[in-house]
Amino acid sequence: MPTILDPLKIGQLLRAIDGYEGNIIVKYALRLAPLIFVRSGELRHAEWREFDLDQAQWQIPAKKMKIKRPHIVPLSRQAIAILNEISAITGDMKYVFPGIRTPERPISDNTLNAALRRLGYTKDEIVIHGFRSMASTILNEQGWDPNAIERQLAHIDSNSVRAAYNYAQYLPMRRQMMQAWADYLDKLRETRPLSRPLS
Repeated sequence: MPTILDPLKIGQLLRAIDGYEGNIIVKYALRLAPLIFVRSGELRHAEWREFDLDQAQWQIPAKKMKIKRPHIVPLSRQAIAILNEISAITGDMKYVFPGIRTPERPISDNTLNAALRRLGYTKDEIVIHGFRSMASTILNEQGWDPNAIERQLAHIDSNSVRAAYNYAQYLPMRRQMMQAWADYLDKLRETRPLSRPLS
């Protein structure tokens, strides 16, 4: 999937998302997407009842997962802050990110990708799903355990028996990794290209 890997360009993207002037629910979804890097369908269909903010985790039921097994997403402090903010808007609804015209349904995949286009990014530069490959590539480069990364990406284990029981595997390390990832994104957001001196 198209993604952005250059640190300065990632920072530019994050700042562009922060400045998004479209629908506020879409903006919150855009802000959360790079922090948790789940599949776009999993993000869009997130329900409030699946979240335990006190335990800092989101447990996605098996029926919503591509691999048809439950999945735990540890939540960084930054992710929790975003969820606390949007709860004031959608906290009494079923979906965290309800549809703009039909709140009984979640926002559409086209809505999120259209928001990226509105920010000036083409489909060849970045798509919502691209946050997964962004995180995977950079976390591997940073030296995190590939097994923890793959588990967090909810990739299918080749051993089907082991896979049935491993949704919580590497969870302590994944918690550390997700917080470190959020902190890294914050650093990129705050890092701006050096301006050229006036000639």
